[in-house]
Amino acid sequence: MDSSKSKSCFHGISSRELSSFRVRKRPFIDELASDFTEIGAVAIEHDADPTPPLAISFCKASKNSHIFAVSDEAGYVSLFDSRRKLSSAASHQENAEKARISDWVAHENAIFDVCWIKEDSHILTASGDQTIKVWDALEKKCIRVLMLHTGSVKCLSSHPTNSDLVVSGSRDGSFAIWDLRCKINSRSRYDGVCLTATSMVKGAHASSQARRGRHGKAAAASITSLVYLKDEVSIATAGAADSVVKFWDTRNLKSHVTRACSKPESSSKKGISSLSQDLKGVFLTASCMDNRVYLYNVLQLDKGPMQTFSGCQIESFYVKAAISPDADHILSGSSNGNAHIWKVNKPQAEPIILKNHHGEVTAVDWCPSEIGKIATTADDFTVRIWNIENKYCSTSRSPSSIRRRVNAIPSTESRKVLMNDNEESGSSDSSNEPLHQIRVSSPSHPIATTFLLSTPEGHKKKLLASISDTNETSSFEQTPEPAMKSPSSVLNPPSSLKRKTIKDYFVAAP
Repeated sequence: MDSSKSKSCFHGISSRELSSFRVRKRPFIDELASDFTEIGAVAIEHDADPTPPLAISFCKASKNSHIFAVSDEAGYVSLFDSRRKLSSAASHQENAEKARISDWVAHENAIFDVCWIKEDSHILTASGDQTIKVWDALEKKCIRVLMLHTGSVKCLSSHPTNSDLVVSGSRDGSFAIWDLRCKINSRSRYDGVCLTATSMVKGAHASSQARRGRHGKAAAASITSLVYLKDEVSIATAGAADSVVKFWDTRNLKSHVTRACSKPESSSKKGISSLSQDLKGVFLTASCMDNRVYLYNVLQLDKGPMQTFSGCQIESFYVKAAISPDADHILSGSSNGNAHIWKVNKPQAEPIILKNHHGEVTAVDWCPSEIGKIATTADDFTVRIWNIENKYCSTSRSPSSIRRRVNAIPSTESRKVLMNDNEESGSSDSSNEPLHQIRVSSPSHPIATTFLLSTPEGHKKKLLASISDTNETSSFEQTPEPAMKSPSSVLNPPSSLKRKTIKDYFVAAP
């Protein structure tokens, strides 16, 4: 008897990929990576007048993520394509002309932050003129003006799943929540339709040590950064007066529900310049004026920062930091003219230093879909695009990722193996057995094809037994404590748990 016929119909599954095509592995930055290469630099200037960039943001959708927006002190928004091949021999102005997609005057004042929404079809701008504008990015047309702040609008963040909800922070010490679906109230002095905020919190980071006015009230402490958290109901805010991150429940904004602060509270340098979160929303970074970047786990805020990263100089609130989408690295600007990159699991290691800028490095951002691509802005009136060298970009499985490989037997061979198994089973009436439909699709054949395969009863029993064992193994529930502290318990709480405020998520039960 041919030994090839004695094998089970499942004997080849573990050695083959879906429809004989190997599943593409997600690349990640290897632990030995130490070299980022500048792939291009563009000048930020208008009519030959250079202006310092203040904010930068890559598009969020993967199909557009190579496009980034830059706002500057002159009130312009400029869109660039990071995939354009830029020459190192060309001037920054020539590279800008080549990479620029469009630009327009969005405000008659500096634009401190930009935010993509609605699958990158619209962009929000926060300005020193105390307004926020909603722009159609393709038409370069203002379709909304958001007005309520009484100071420069310093930061923006959109809801993680509903881009009609936006939160803004201002120099007047308040943050406001906006719903773009609300009816238009009036027409503003900026010749655009005007909306007012659905809710506002004033004095969110007021300091008791701040200078007091004539009526004895503490002066407003600017909101420097904020983030709409991934649990969809919480907002994290930071200010210039202290090194405290406050967490708010949008369903009850009377007071913050919890807070987190760096351990050396006695430091004379107070204030946080920026906040950022990873793609899953479990980790939060805070870049502080004590020249450190702190990493928090939002599930364990009571323990303070889990890691501290030093080496950069944060001497102004324009210097920002950002954690990578996969939470493996942290990128920060610096007042010494360099950008710094740390590996999250090696906080004591020396950071990677990017040295080509000639002024304070301010806003930074990670490309969400092209691993290792970053953008940095500086007071030298340039935006520089960097990428990790290919030799450091591994296509093997990332240590921080846990994925299950999906294996399937090629359609033609599956038919052959199953036919052989049927012959071995000695069943002369196998045609009487029920036929089972299997739908197989592949990248080269996107339309699923249905095959009718006859499975011997013995193999079906073995298969059902193995599936039952797998289900039993995976059905073990976590103990109550780990379940409460797992990321999914915070971001996707069980329906059986009835919690009323975010405090139940972030504060450990006494």
